[in-house]
Amino acid sequence: YLQLPADLTKMHLTDNPHPQVTHVPSSQSGCSIASDSGSSSLSDIYQATESEMGDVDLTGLPEAPVDSEDEEEEEDEDIDRTSDPLLGRDVVRECLEKEPADKTDDDIEQLLEFMHQLPAFANMTMSVRRELCSVMIFEVVEQAGAIILEDGQELDSWYVILNGTVEISYPDGKSESLCMGNSFGITPSLDKQYMNGVVRTKVDDCQFVCIAQQDYWRILNHVEKNTHKVEEEGEIVMVKEHRELDRSGTRKGHIVIKATPERLIMHLIEEHSIVDPTYIEDFLLTYRTFLSSPLEVGNKLLEWFTVDSLRDKVTRVVLLWVNNHFNDFEGDPAMTRFLEEFEKNLEDTKMKGHLRLLNIACAAKAKWRQITLQKPSRDSPLFFSLLGGSEKGFGIFVETVEIGSKAAEAGLKRGDQV
Repeated sequence: YLQLPADLTKMHLTDNPHPQVTHVPSSQSGCSIASDSGSSSLSDIYQATESEMGDVDLTGLPEAPVDSEDEEEEEDEDIDRTSDPLLGRDVVRECLEKEPADKTDDDIEQLLEFMHQLPAFANMTMSVRRELCSVMIFEVVEQAGAIILEDGQELDSWYVILNGTVEISYPDGKSESLCMGNSFGITPSLDKQYMNGVVRTKVDDCQFVCIAQQDYWRILNHVEKNTHKVEEEGEIVMVKEHRELDRSGTRKGHIVIKATPERLIMHLIEEHSIVDPTYIEDFLLTYRTFLSSPLEVGNKLLEWFTVDSLRDKVTRVVLLWVNNHFNDFEGDPAMTRFLEEFEKNLEDTKMKGHLRLLNIACAAKAKWRQITLQKPSRDSPLFFSLLGGSEKGFGIFVETVEIGSKAAEAGLKRGDQV
């Protein structure tokens, strides 16, 4: 199946049986960076299904020239250049070597992409990392054995190692080695601080980024102003962080950084900020780490579906869930029943366009499997019924399966195509 951007809002969900879907060229296909799960929208499945309804007549179309071998070689070279990790590090170094005042938004984005992989920045929020990237200074110590900080020396910076290894020798005779991603130096305070031990390089070409004490204290001390805490009954149930994606201020808003499980579920149907467009996809990818059962989400969605103003939002969540994580339903009888109940709700509310998209997603994501049923005799009941056949003009499908029967235990489900 084709893979198109993971933004279902770009597709017009209507109650028409044939919603108009704009074709996205293959050059634009692929998932957004924020959607690491490899999720995709349903428009690609809809298009693929529609195109299978009849043979496409290609007569009369102009012939396009076939790419020459030279062009293919050039493309391969381009791919090699962009995928070369050393080239990526060269770009980062160019950004680091600029003075803080000369760094552009693109430079800071490059630094952010690199710095978020380092342990020293792991527990910091995005806005804090962004601020630190804008003020950091790049330093290189060429030779091994060079002393960076003497014992008792007054500290004025926070250091993060980008390349090489340093050793800290403490006065009591103990020593400690720090490598790429580790940090040393001042803590976020304006008090005078002094080095305990001697810091020296262990290898040649040690590279660091340094952040002045004043900047380090200011950025970490003012992180509270960028957060918004939501309280219920005197307890904090959600913390949001204010983020600006560019310096122009046009793309800014709050993003959820932590919350109680109940509040995270509720946020599925709330308005999402422009800086947090993939909240639903992120939730569906990670809920297994903090919820014991997906039914906690499913039951809430069925409850919210009865509210007219929430119906479209609930349907969007379910469609993304089915499309991106169909295993949650296929391998769980309780979730299969949830899906059947949701399908019935779409039928009852005459949401035919959404119902069609749900059916397309289920058909596209289903996998072949073999089920063996044993009967004591030829006349014994099957405990399931079939629908379709050549006289009906479509395939043979399982219409009903008796709950608790041998057929249900074997894994046969309503909607299975034989």
